[in-house]
Amino acid sequence: MDIDVEAIKAKLETLKSEHRDLDEAIARLGESGPLNPMHLQRLKKRKLALKDQIAKLESQLLPDIIA
Repeated sequence: MDIDVEAIKAKLETLKSEHRDLDEAIARLGESGPLNPMHLQRLKKRKLALKDQIAKLESQLLPDIIA
């Protein structure tokens, strides 16, 4: 079980890093002259997909609570 938890944590760090990188790339695109709306849309979709993956992995780390 510990191996799975460590693997999930490592994957989470990778995804969070990629999410931050995309955030910075989107900000730079906004600052630099003419925008390519399709490229910006792809980056935002990728960022949203990463956010969903991060949330899913984080929920796997939480213990199941039976109420």
